[in-house]
Amino acid sequence: MNLNLKRPIAFFDLETTGVNVASDRIVEIAILKVLPNGTIETKTRRVNPEMPIPLESSLIHGIYEEDIKNEPTFKQMAKSIAQFLENADLGGYNSNKFDVPLLMEEFLRAGVEFDIEGRKLVDVQNIFHQMEQRTLKAAYKFYCGKEIENHHSAEADIKATYEVLLAQLDKYDGVEYEDKSGNKSTPIVNDVEALHKFTYVRDVVDFAGRMIYNEQGVEVFNFGKHKGKAVEEVFSFEPTYYDWMMNGDFPLYTKKKLTEIRLRSAFKKR
Repeated sequence: MNLNLKRPIAFFDLETTGVNVASDRIVEIAILKVLPNGTIETKTRRVNPEMPIPLESSLIHGIYEEDIKNEPTFKQMAKSIAQFLENADLGGYNSNKFDVPLLMEEFLRAGVEFDIEGRKLVDVQNIFHQMEQRTLKAAYKFYCGKEIENHHSAEADIKATYEVLLAQLDKYDGVEYEDKSGNKSTPIVNDVEALHKFTYVRDVVDFAGRMIYNEQGVEVFNFGKHKGKAVEEVFSFEPTYYDWMMNGDFPLYTKKKLTEIRLRSAFKKR
């Protein structure tokens, strides 16, 4: 089966120094871009993270400091990666929670514009967890009947992710799904926009989940003393909260969304 595409979709996987989106860095990126005509283009690059790689991370992905000491930094390759991903939707495994936000942080650090708005995001893990609830290794075995060779290699993992999605489209074609509210649908179809709607967490304002949309579609804080309060409202009666967050250990993308809300609020008052 081939994906039914209106524009390219790029499946990507990151190996990193750790799992903190705000502070950890990429040590390897692998991208598998599928074009509407079925052509596949791949790009895999090792990255100098400009920080130590903890041993516990190296033991997982097999990349040690001596392996990347002579590799380019993400800033040096950011423009070429952004160009490779230009006009492409994004896919991956646990990508909405980890890979996409961490990649956004790296682009922001590098000062390279990479607009996520308007792109469809297909998280294969969300399909899997909602339909079967397992891991990538188990997913590959379950859907494809194969074992992943070189598991935790970014390139091997992303190729397996792509194969799993194709198998999911076959397996769940016409299969009914019932959500927690009892609503029934057949969401797994060969259409990137439909898969985006099924896998994307729609109520999150920033990838870190520090802000979410409430039932009225208003941005509210999702943590701390102002949890549940509208962001604009908090900034109106406690403007220093914005400064505290901007100076705090929050992801750059969270700070970007905070600034957008603050500027929008200031414009309304004019």
